[in-house]
Amino acid sequence: MLPKPRTEIYLPEEFQMPIIIRDQLVTPPTWFASFRDLTLYCHVFMHAEVVIESRDPDPYWKWMRPREGMDFVEDFVKPGSEDGARLDIEQNFPRTIVTDRIAPENVHRLIAQLKFVSGLG
Repeated sequence: MLPKPRTEIYLPEEFQMPIIIRDQLVTPPTWFASFRDLTLYCHVFMHAEVVIESRDPDPYWKWMRPREGMDFVEDFVKPGSEDGARLDIEQNFPRTIVTDRIAPENVHRLIAQLKFVSGLG
C-alpha cells in the first residue's frame, strides 16, 4: 500500500493571521516546554507569526531568553495593537481563546482552537 501524500497548507502572507499570546501566559503556572511546543507548532505548521502582547516586555524577555523561548516568537507588541488569534487569560478581543496556562494537558486543545479561529481548522 502506498503512503498517503502529505498535504500542507500554504497561505499567502495577507491571509496569515498572527498568533498573539498574552505575556502572563509565558510564566508559571505555564509549563515552559508546552509554551515552546505551542509556538513551534504555530510557527512551523501554521506558518503563523507568533508575538507576545505586553505593556512591559523587559521582564518577560529576560525570563524567555535564557530558556530559548524566543526561538519561535517574532516580537513583543503593545496590547491591542495587532489583530489576530489570541491566547489570553480573559476575553477582551474577538478570536480570543481564554486559558489560565499552557500545559501538557491543554496544549493540543489550544492548538486546535487556534487553528479554528485562524480559519485553518
